[in-house]
Amino acid sequence: MNTALEGKTTALVSYITIIGSIIAIFMNIESKNEFARFHIRQAFGIHILFYSLGILVTYFDSWLASMGFYIFVTILWIYGFIAAVQLRKATVPLIGTHFQKWFTFIQ
Repeated sequence: MNTALEGKTTALVSYITIIGSIIAIFMNIESKNEFARFHIRQAFGIHILFYSLGILVTYFDSWLASMGFYIFVTILWIYGFIAAVQLRKATVPLIGTHFQKWFTFIQ
């Protein structure tokens, strides 16, 4: 629990835009907090997913597809952010386990 409490600020910063994720990566370089690392990977994945799917959704030119996209990404973001606030290491639904595998470069 102490590790989670020490990494809470860094974990929360990571959820605030892609810039926040990059700042959190640098904040965690020295301390290498496991809780912060977990949430940095989750948040970074959510931000990358947002931009990747956003590019794809623009080709559909449909407000229904756009709304579904924003609702999906917002739910993932809220889920991850609340887990960080509650000091839990919970992967975001559907894709969170993949974020932990894909972003192993985040130490």
